[in-house]
Amino acid sequence: MRCSDIFLSIVDRVNRLRADQRGSVAIIMGFLMIPLVGTLALGFEVSNWYMTTRAMQNAADAAAIAAATNGGANYDVEAKAVAAAYGFVDGVNTVSVVPSNTEPCPAPIGGNTCYSVRISGLVPLLLSQVVGFKGDETLNGSFEKRLNSLAVATPTVKPDPLCMVALASSGAAQGIRTNGAPTGNMNGCNSMSNTAAQCNGSNLGLGVSYAVGSNNGCGNKQASNPPLADPYISFAGNIPALASSGCAGNYPQETKQGNHYTLDASNPKQPLNLAYLVVGNTLTLVAGNNFLCGDQLLTGDVTVNTPVGQSSVLIIENGQLDLNAHVFRTSAGSALTIVFSGTDGGGYIHAPTDNTNGAGGVLDITAPTTGPWAGVAIYQDPNLTTGLDVSAAGNSPTWNITGLIYMPHASVTLKGAIDKSTSGQSCVVLIADNFQISGNGGILKTDIGNCGAAGLKMPTAKVASSTALVQ
Repeated sequence: MRCSDIFLSIVDRVNRLRADQRGSVAIIMGFLMIPLVGTLALGFEVSNWYMTTRAMQNAADAAAIAAATNGGANYDVEAKAVAAAYGFVDGVNTVSVVPSNTEPCPAPIGGNTCYSVRISGLVPLLLSQVVGFKGDETLNGSFEKRLNSLAVATPTVKPDPLCMVALASSGAAQGIRTNGAPTGNMNGCNSMSNTAAQCNGSNLGLGVSYAVGSNNGCGNKQASNPPLADPYISFAGNIPALASSGCAGNYPQETKQGNHYTLDASNPKQPLNLAYLVVGNTLTLVAGNNFLCGDQLLTGDVTVNTPVGQSSVLIIENGQLDLNAHVFRTSAGSALTIVFSGTDGGGYIHAPTDNTNGAGGVLDITAPTTGPWAGVAIYQDPNLTTGLDVSAAGNSPTWNITGLIYMPHASVTLKGAIDKSTSGQSCVVLIADNFQISGNGGILKTDIGNCGAAGLKMPTAKVASSTALVQ
């Protein structure tokens, strides 16, 4: 055979080989098998991670809502119990469930009062290792992927009005307590104690008794609540400086002579006493501030008149208002705030009193409904810490008051029923350091709607009404 024929035969075979596509797919698949298997493996793993994370997120959502709804000291226990019900048990199989009640809240809520639950756990790597994925951690020599979920919830709160608040800034172990088995009735109003509340023998006719600490026997319902900040301390900014009173350090003090109390007639500020200011049993005050120096001892019934459509403030500096078995009342249409101020210490009493031991004194005043002292009937300067206690409120003397009675550092013993003033709305709100209730002590009637008409914005407890996820 000639050389040219041999060459042509080789060329023909090569051409036919090039044109032959049989088996080409197998070759291509051979090259693609490794990345294809790796992609399928990774897709399977990612789907598994997604499903696990979704279940983890559902558990975190439910746990965060439970924690926020609980809102109490054991919120974390409830959160973990709910997560466990979804199959995520804290400390088991690398699972971690971490509740918190100080989570930063997203805008526009703000603050650090949201509830959160973080759930995390490890899942082993399977086929994804084929493509060289090493995961996040190693456990017992094997590669693991960490999955995480976070849920943040906040309780939607509604204000619940209070007519009695024990601030307990002194550290009183029980902000509200009773002696024996009192018959006192608070007419369904709500109370709040920044420490514990303890009522023995009677629930005092309270509606809801809120307390930070233990809460036993008070109210038709007991509930825990965060401490309440002093809601009326800002009114102290309305009290004029002592130098503006004109007292110049002279404060007549009453002394007991036999069974009666008298004032020191030699004191140069004696003429400022009510016994000398009152004309025909009427005390006429100007609008705004009116100063009195030292103890004020009534020698007869007194009716207070203030300018029509305006309110007056009676500032008693370093002294008590001793009703001395008499009546001190505002006339119809008049509005009065009594402020007890002065210097701390010195043995002064800064409170309404009746030193005749329950012989019939009556304090009957209506607070102003407008102006800087709107809603405030009696106000003890919060800068005072001594000479503030009241031992027989509602009894000696009788209190018929419309408005706020603010005694933030006083221990107040309620022995009688406090009613509204003769000319005012049914609204009485008591603020003190702590309360002790005995006898028939209580508030006869406080209507929430009437407090608005009386010019007073009532203090409120923040009560969770619903819970919502915010993240």
